[in-house]
Amino acid sequence: MKISEKTFDKVFNLFLFLIAITLIFRKLSTVFLIAFVVFNLLFLKKIKISKKQLPIILLVAAPFLMEMLFFWNNDSYALGLKSLEKSVSLLFFPIFIIGNYQRIQFIKILKAYCITTTLIMVFFFVRFIVLDSEHFFKYLNGKDLWEMGYVFADSIGIHAPALNMHLAFVAFSNFYFLFEASKINYSKWSKTRDLLVLIISFFFVLYVNTRMALLATLIGFLIVVYFQISKRYSSNVIFKRAIISLVLIASVLFLFIQKNPFMKEKYSTQIFSNMDKVGKLDEIDHPEIAVYSSFVTRVSIWKSVWELSLKNLPFGVGASDGKAELVKYFKETNQVFLAEYEFPTHNQFLDFLLKFGILGPIVALFYIGFIAYLGIKTKNAVIISFFLLFFTSNLTDDFLLRFDGIVFSGLWISIFASYWLQQKREAILA
Repeated sequence: MKISEKTFDKVFNLFLFLIAITLIFRKLSTVFLIAFVVFNLLFLKKIKISKKQLPIILLVAAPFLMEMLFFWNNDSYALGLKSLEKSVSLLFFPIFIIGNYQRIQFIKILKAYCITTTLIMVFFFVRFIVLDSEHFFKYLNGKDLWEMGYVFADSIGIHAPALNMHLAFVAFSNFYFLFEASKINYSKWSKTRDLLVLIISFFFVLYVNTRMALLATLIGFLIVVYFQISKRYSSNVIFKRAIISLVLIASVLFLFIQKNPFMKEKYSTQIFSNMDKVGKLDEIDHPEIAVYSSFVTRVSIWKSVWELSLKNLPFGVGASDGKAELVKYFKETNQVFLAEYEFPTHNQFLDFLLKFGILGPIVALFYIGFIAYLGIKTKNAVIISFFLLFFTSNLTDDFLLRFDGIVFSGLWISIFASYWLQQKREAILA
């Protein structure tokens, strides 16, 4: 089969865009992912991998390769294959994307992804108001605000922390583009559009309202401002845009908090409440209401994961057996609340320690830390902010267990690495 280089490049980047914007819809994203793999297999000869690219590919594929290495440790090979299937994209993405790194249009893909994802969220928000008006107006009247973000995310078909991880990335990327526009002779309409898209995307981060995503978004904004100042562009333009943007963001945050008094409780007293009950959650009256998403619950889980991991060193319990063994341990230690709700580890480093033993958290650290390396090498605020987002998200959750977390990270790390390789190539040619 023959195809022109120009057509191949367009189709290739279109697939990356489609996979990115559909990540919050697992089935649809899987269809595009499979089509992307088939497309690349048809044109396998276009992939060019040098000795210098091979270590990058192996690093991005490390979680998948680790599952392969420890496949023998699964009690059920059928469940082991199911677990392996979820992470196989970490093999395909680096081979196909980094193997075609010179074709990647990083900025164009990111810009289109941010605008389209924001518009998709607007559509689903309007849909939520129309089809689930009872819930919407209940929240508007200040009732049961603790469930708001989770109910909205469920209406889309995704877990709230996972959705907000995507939205945080979109929000600080939109902020980045707002500053980048100042260096180009954009029309006032384009600049106004970028500002509006930023405000809307930040609103959705607040509406879904998960702690780590909001924190990562705000720090991401500061990182973008810092990098713009450090690049020594027009200080007057940067200062003006920074003040306007941050005032608008602060205003949205202030107004949202005023309308959502639960945020004051969630981000103050609730976070560290009942810390004297670590490992003793059943002593709390109705823990499913009082501490279901509190820090004390996560610490109690981590304590159990740590104890169980130490009993299963050096190789862990197996990729497919982590959660089952953890729930079993909850029952053995008479932690009824944790056993009843079958909580996962809620920490990617501890999850890999439990499943793969000593090597697990080392691989997780190198995989996630590589994003920081790429951000530093490219001097790109979005990539560094992405690292902060994914690192902090995996301190309180385990996104390398989930399709949206695995594909989300594997896709963007491969794109970031391609962007870095392009910069290195340009520097050599110059």
